[in-house]
Amino acid sequence: MKKEKIIYWVSTSILFLMEGVMPALTFQSELAKQGISHLGYPPYFGNALAVFKVLGALSLIIPQAPRKLKELAYAGFTFNFIFASISHFAVDGFGFESLFPLIFLGILGTSNIYYNKLNIN
Repeated sequence: MKKEKIIYWVSTSILFLMEGVMPALTFQSELAKQGISHLGYPPYFGNALAVFKVLGALSLIIPQAPRKLKELAYAGFTFNFIFASISHFAVDGFGFESLFPLIFLGILGTSNIYYNKLNIN
């Protein structure tokens, strides 16, 4: 059981840092704004995306968050990573930019698998 908890908390903490803390600190930076516009999205999309990423990351990291909220966050991040990969592939072609979100999709899957292992009623 200890191994499962370690795997869950490490994977969930990585997600929290990359999808909660980083967007909260950088969503108004010039680099973030250029990244959103480079992919063809309007400027307000970056703001909305940052808000939902932070809320989703908080729901994953807070142990007392309701199970349904965590499931919604897992689903939202799944769509986020898939569509980020598709967007980068469509604009930049096949490369690291289009594969990077899929790495985080794997980390998300690991977090979800171990969350379910630890919380089976």
